[in-house]
Parts: sequence; C-alpha cells; structure tokens
Amino acid sequence: MRTSRLYTLVLVLQPQRALLGMKKRGFGAGRCNGFGGKVQEGETIEDGAKRELQEESGLTVDRLHKVGQTTFEFTGDPELMDVHVFCTDSVQGTPVESDEMRPQWFRLDQIPFRDMWPDDCYWFPLLLQRK
Repeated sequence: MRTSRLYTLVLVLQPQRALLGMKKRGFGAGRCNGFGGKVQEGETIEDGAKRELQEESGLTVDRLHKVGQTTFEFTGDPELMDVHVFCTDSVQGTPVESDEMRPQWFRLDQIPFRDMWPDDCYWFPLLLQRK
C-alpha cells in the first residue's frame, strides 16, 4: 500500500482575473500554479493553506473556501500527494515575489495553460465555471 502526504493548493480567483505564481525552484520549477505546499505537523489543512499563501505570495486571507480534493501520483515516486484545493476572492496585501514563487495576475481568458501542469487544462476550467 502506498503512503500519502497532505498538501494544499490555494487559488486566488477574482471576477475577471486569477493570481498564479511561477515556481522558481524545487518541485514544479518553471511551471505556473496556485500557491501551496505541505501541511506541517500540528497545523490544520486550512491553516497550512493560509501559511503557504503568505509565504509564497505575501498575501494573507481570513477565509478560504474548500473546492476539492485530489490525489496526484508521479512515476517513480512511491508517495501519493493528497491535495486539498481552496479558493478565495478576497486577500489582504499586494502580491510580492518570494524565493519560491513569482506571482502574476492573469485575465481569466488568458490562463497560461502551456506553462502549467499538463492536467490543469482539464480541471482548472471546471473550477472557473464553479463545477
């Protein structure tokens, strides 16, 4: 039986735009994505999501809305990624580049799927349609 680890993914979605970050180093470097990462021992999944958003973008958030949960697996990696996906349309602060991510706003009709994980083109449009 394979083991899994808890991860978070936060997407900042506003009526006409989405905030994504270009991953600068580590797993997923060179890809645009939402903000998130591993849940640390002793924190709730939502608290982990809020922490990762702040660390990677400089933004804080009072409330997140959980929109899904998915499991990712990668060839050659025995550990599954149990990812809890959250959205928010209200954040405090201005996005700032971190050591890990370079945030950028995108119009909803200009999401850079060519720079994202290959599966994003399947589920991200459904998320934007609130399905």
